[in-house]
Amino acid sequence: MFEQLQDRFAGIFKTIRGQGKISEANIQGALRDIRRSLLEADVNFKVARDFVNRVTDKAKGGKVLTSVTPGQQFIKIIQDEMADFLGKTAEEIQFSNSGITVIVLAGLQGSGKTTTCAKLAYFLKNKRRKNPWLIAADLQRPAAIEQLKILGDQIAVPVFAESGTDPVSVIKSGLKSAETSDADTVIIDTAGRLHIDEELMTQLQNIIAVTAPHEVLYVADGMTGQDAVNSSKAFADAIKVTGIVLTKMDGDSRGGAALSVRHITGKPIKFIGTGEKIDALEILHPDRLAQRILGLGDIVSLVEKAQEAVDLKEAEKLQKRLVENSFSLEDFQTQLKQLKKMGSVTQLLSMIPGAGKLKMDVNDQQLKWVEAIINSMTPEERRNPGILNGSRRKRVARGSGRSIFEVNQLLKQFVQMKKMMKSMGKLKKMKFPHGL
Repeated sequence: MFEQLQDRFAGIFKTIRGQGKISEANIQGALRDIRRSLLEADVNFKVARDFVNRVTDKAKGGKVLTSVTPGQQFIKIIQDEMADFLGKTAEEIQFSNSGITVIVLAGLQGSGKTTTCAKLAYFLKNKRRKNPWLIAADLQRPAAIEQLKILGDQIAVPVFAESGTDPVSVIKSGLKSAETSDADTVIIDTAGRLHIDEELMTQLQNIIAVTAPHEVLYVADGMTGQDAVNSSKAFADAIKVTGIVLTKMDGDSRGGAALSVRHITGKPIKFIGTGEKIDALEILHPDRLAQRILGLGDIVSLVEKAQEAVDLKEAEKLQKRLVENSFSLEDFQTQLKQLKKMGSVTQLLSMIPGAGKLKMDVNDQQLKWVEAIINSMTPEERRNPGILNGSRRKRVARGSGRSIFEVNQLLKQFVQMKKMMKSMGKLKKMKFPHGL
């Protein structure tokens, strides 16, 4: 996500920082590079133009601060303007003060709307402690109802479905059922089309008139770039859209849609989809996302993910083992499982400032084969890797479907890691930050 922009901005910032003095010529050169980078990342040309104009005005009119270098100040201006273009502050779901909160999801076919319904239900249930209720009102696509039922079962959220051809009737019945349950939030999946047409808009307008929703979220496929921006604008003009969800952002290295949608539609991007897993839906924090786009990291989000995924008791056990130098492959395996809960390795690395420059050759596939190798060992071997002689290593390689070279490589890296941890343990007793 945003790899292309991160690489381009890294080069631009390196040049700017390398200047002993920032002149108007330096700034103009950097702004030309920024404009070109934005356009190549599929940012709307009007958005790219406005962005550069605003940065230019701030750079010319800004006061020079003695506490920072001119290059750092220029980078800060870019960061602030990018956050501003993304919406300044995060905007979440507006819940009803009394009664059930109704959320309608709209979008074109293939945008990931049905999956997003389930992801949003999971988010509200697990992170906002709500009791969501799903209504399957996409009667155009035969598989949509069954898909939502399967997803609902996976996350233990009720799904209301009813045979028929009139979505308004189905939604009315679903809302009545929700009122007799303990649900406090209803999420409605509506039909999409391959393109925007009058019939689709009329149907949505009728649904909105009947449900009087607190939120109407337009789901746009982030991988379609300018098409996502144009369709978002068309829907926002036709119906009362309160927010936008950009899906499949993990599959687009450019990310132009994220920078363009808010500015073109005037509607906030409330969530972004960052993967296929049911928990891969994030609130869009403009300031944090701006930092990630510019390759400056996002430590706050990384810590939040760690707090959600890492078991505090397990972390305390690990700390004790580190100090005692008794860290084993079983402990390493536990850490891998917790790391996987936090998301993809690529995504996590993008949150660490400067990690992009390292070009670390680590990916989720490598973690899978590491886990396969450890799983192929006996409990005794995992606790005491020193007993893994040649014949045992051959057996582990066969069992995991990996080469002996990879098994040896893992064991060598594990020994190196233990040495590093032992040296750290000799320092003063270290305590994990609260929640880690």
